[in-house]
Amino acid sequence: MKPENLLIELLVEELPPKALKKIGAAFVEAIFSGLAEQGLLSEKSQSTGYATPRRLGVLINGVLGKAPDKQMKLKIMPVSVALDAHGQATNALLKKLQSLGLGDVQVSELQREMDGKSETLFCDKVQPGVDLAFGLQISLNGMLGKLPIPKVMSYQLDKGCEMPGWSTVHFVRPAQSLIALHASNIVPVQLLGLDAGNQTMGHRFESLQQSITITSADEYEHLMLEQGRVVVGFERRRELIELQLTAKAQELGADYFPLKDNALLDEVCALVENPNVLTCGFEAEYLQVPQECLILTMKANQKYFPLLNKDGKLTNKFLVVSNISPLDPSAVIQGNERVVRPRLADAKFFFDQDKKKTLESRVAGLSKVVYHNLLGTQSERMERVCLLVSLLSDQLGADRVSAEQRSNALLAARLAKTDLLTDMVSEFPELQGIMGMYYALHEGIALDVAHAIEDHYKPRFAGDETARTLTGQLVALADKLETLVGLYGTGQGPSGDKDPFALRRHALGIVRMLVECDLPLELTPLLMQACKAFGKKLKVSQEELVVQIKAFIYDRMSSSLKEQGYSVREVDAVISQNPELLSQVPLRVKAVHEFGLLSEAPALAAANKRIGNILKKENIDTSIEGTLKINTSLLHESAEIDLYQTLVRIVPIAKAKWEEKQFGAALVALAALKGPTDAFFNKVMVNDPNEELRKNRLALLSTLHFEMNRVADLARLT
Repeated sequence: MKPENLLIELLVEELPPKALKKIGAAFVEAIFSGLAEQGLLSEKSQSTGYATPRRLGVLINGVLGKAPDKQMKLKIMPVSVALDAHGQATNALLKKLQSLGLGDVQVSELQREMDGKSETLFCDKVQPGVDLAFGLQISLNGMLGKLPIPKVMSYQLDKGCEMPGWSTVHFVRPAQSLIALHASNIVPVQLLGLDAGNQTMGHRFESLQQSITITSADEYEHLMLEQGRVVVGFERRRELIELQLTAKAQELGADYFPLKDNALLDEVCALVENPNVLTCGFEAEYLQVPQECLILTMKANQKYFPLLNKDGKLTNKFLVVSNISPLDPSAVIQGNERVVRPRLADAKFFFDQDKKKTLESRVAGLSKVVYHNLLGTQSERMERVCLLVSLLSDQLGADRVSAEQRSNALLAARLAKTDLLTDMVSEFPELQGIMGMYYALHEGIALDVAHAIEDHYKPRFAGDETARTLTGQLVALADKLETLVGLYGTGQGPSGDKDPFALRRHALGIVRMLVECDLPLELTPLLMQACKAFGKKLKVSQEELVVQIKAFIYDRMSSSLKEQGYSVREVDAVISQNPELLSQVPLRVKAVHEFGLLSEAPALAAANKRIGNILKKENIDTSIEGTLKINTSLLHESAEIDLYQTLVRIVPIAKAKWEEKQFGAALVALAALKGPTDAFFNKVMVNDPNEELRKNRLALLSTLHFEMNRVADLARLT
């Protein structure tokens, strides 16, 4: 039987929109891979997935009606166990052959081959290929356990079973029909109590007929569009929505642009089967409310697309993606406008009410809001953040932080959490920080302070920007340090894939601020100061907690650098040294990467590892500069003299480049050490019987090791 196209469609009640895209992709992958495992696909087989609010589907081309037979060589058992002293079959062999369905095979038909050190019996067997109905049934059964269903429903079958209403089925939503067509032939399979057929339903309101018969797998997409008025392809439907959004905006003029939001686009695509974009509007008076509030309520509550002007400011027009296309859309437009108006009115009411109280007047209320049962109230949290802002300012020094910036940062830290007590943030928690900024500006508070109030949450997510000013950076860093140390110190750290307080994000936020804002703050003093701010609230000793959090931060930084394309060895070469200034780490990793491209790099890395092993055996610590002093009068061999002279010449150059943060140039300068180092190990005995010579040569190697590892542990590049 030649390969034909296979169509599977599962018609269900409305699927959860936020999960539809993932469920649809998993549905396709599970069925395709299941058929491939059964040998029912050809080399050129490809799949096309379908996902709408009411159906999951897949079209796979090149599907065989029956999988080809397989020639298999089965391993039976060792000859010593299978045959007795006379070469006759033992009971063990007979039972084994029986269990494999080879009861009629004679001993003479078995092959003897060496398997490792023992001679073993093998048997050639032809395994018949499965037919499509059997293989597809296995694939469908396996698929059910692979779907990323957020919450499973339980419901009773009302048909197709012996006792309607008593047979329970578990699935994301109740299933209504199943199609399984191989070309134009129905494949007799079952799923969720449904027998496969060739009939489905179209659009709930606009289908030309109640039941649609799919005559052939190839005709599915065409018939569903022409008769059912359904665009079954998720990506195609999404593309149509984008095109319509752009076209509607252009109809209004050059100053209108639909808000770009891929998550909203995916969700709306999962809510409609035949999209129709309509233009709506609201009263301009609502534009007095901060646009973030209006945009959020339109997106989150109504799934509307706000329209912005060329400056990114909100207009009083918005777009609606409707699931119906009436000849006169005025009723649909008016209905959507009527629905959104109370939402906008609520936002305006909250904003107007909140402005009647100052942020400072809300500070006292923070003492009534519990932050964490082990860490106290938001008021106590605010005091710790203010203390950390002062400590960070001291650490950076007056040259970096002016008196005005310090004062602004302390005020921002004091007011940063007060918007949690406003009506607007109570209704829309996503706006915390943003509303604080607007209320601060309304009161006439300095722009630097207002921006810091908003920015102290940044970066909120991967790819988000950091705080725009030093004032905001101080508050944001203090806030994240307080969160990380407080929750880690009370045993609330991440466990496995669980991270309820998003501490991984906070750690990466600290890393990004130190690096991207080039803040020369050493990690250990930073964490020790944060620990002191908690007094006796922490359950873990300060020293132990600093070690734990440093390891956690280094781990997050390592992951970030590896995602940027650096190798594990390159990253570990730097991170393994526990660098205090995280702002330098990316530059050092980049330098290590460039150093690795030099022809001298492998030999120097190997020599560095060898030196490290020698010094380790002697219990010599090379992490501190100048641990051992070199006595030049004891340098006798020409090779050790040459190495010393090269060190004297190269070290000042490399050290100067290090201090200028030109880490790549510092490592390149070390390339000149390759020849003298190789010659030293070829011609000089380190463990000389003369104790003075031995110690002096160890001092020479200790100095060499320290200078080679100033940027990174080069031994980790081997």
